[in-house]
Amino acid sequence: MPATGHSSFINVLDCFVQLSNPNVATMKEDVLYHFNLSTGTHDFPALFGDVKFVCVGGSPSRMNTFIRYVASELGLGRPGEEYPNICAGTDRYAMYKVGPVLSVSHGMGIPSIAIMLHELIKLLYHARCSNVTIIRIGTSGGIGLEPGSVVITQQAVDACFKPEFEQIVLGKRVVRSTDLDERLVQELAKCAADLSEFTTVVGNTMCTLDFYEGQGRLDGALCSYTEKDKQAYLHAAHAAGIRNIEMESSVFAAICSACGLRAAVVCVTLLDRLQGDQINSPHDVLVEYQQRPQRLVGYFIKKSLGKA
Repeated sequence: MPATGHSSFINVLDCFVQLSNPNVATMKEDVLYHFNLSTGTHDFPALFGDVKFVCVGGSPSRMNTFIRYVASELGLGRPGEEYPNICAGTDRYAMYKVGPVLSVSHGMGIPSIAIMLHELIKLLYHARCSNVTIIRIGTSGGIGLEPGSVVITQQAVDACFKPEFEQIVLGKRVVRSTDLDERLVQELAKCAADLSEFTTVVGNTMCTLDFYEGQGRLDGALCSYTEKDKQAYLHAAHAAGIRNIEMESSVFAAICSACGLRAAVVCVTLLDRLQGDQINSPHDVLVEYQQRPQRLVGYFIKKSLGKA
C-alpha cells in the first residue's frame, strides 16, 4: 500500500527507538540474557510499549525507591504499594515500571552499565517505544562544589578531559562521541530553578574506569602520586569545566547518542574532592543527598506529562 500524507505525518511525530545494528532485525528470537527476558517468551509491546521515560541508576534499592516516588508524584500508585522486579529471574539488574516510567539499575562502572544499555535499548526497540527520554540519576564526587550539590552534565569527558568514549572492537580502537541532548540539559536546569530546593549546576562530568587511582584518590591499596599531584590534576579538571567525577557517564552518553536517544545525566555530589577522598557524611545526610536527583527528575517527568 502506498504511503499517505497522514502516515508520513505520524512517522514525523513518533520517533521510534532505533538500533545501530542491522543484525537484530533478522533474529527470530532475541534473548536479553542479563534481564532474563526474551522476545520468544515475553510480549514486549504489551509490557513496555507505553514507556516514555527511562531512569537508570547504580543500585536496585535506589531504583525501587525512585519508582515508588514517581508513582506517588504522578498519582499512579497507592501509599505503600510494592512494585515487582521485572528482572526477578536474574540478580544482575533490577527493573521496575509504573505508567510510562521505567526504572532500571545498572551496577557500577562502564562495563556493567554498557551491558545493561545494550539490552535496555533493544527492549525499547522490540517494544516499538517512541519519543523516549533516558536519564541516569546517581552519585558522584564533586570538584569545587559543596556536598549535596546536583550536577546536570553538559558534556561527559574521559580522564584526559576529552569528550569521547574509547573501546576496542575486533582489536581496533573505536572512538565515539559523548554528546548529550543540549535542550534536555536546559529543560532540567529550568526544572531545578523551579524547585529551588538545592544547589544545581550545569557542568562537565568526568567518567573514570576506577574509583581509586583513576580518580586520583590517596586512600586506595595502590597510590603512586602525592597530594600535590592530585590537587594539580583536580584543579586542571575544574579549569576544564569539570564539576564532578563518576564511572558511567561517557559510555552512557556514547551508546545513547549512537542510537539517537535523548539522554541526560543528573548526579548529586557526596563530597568535594578538593577537600578529601573519603565520604564521611552521616548516613541520613547521604540518603537525603541521593534523593535530590530523584526529586529533580521526578519533577521533570511530572512537568513533561502536564501534571506539575
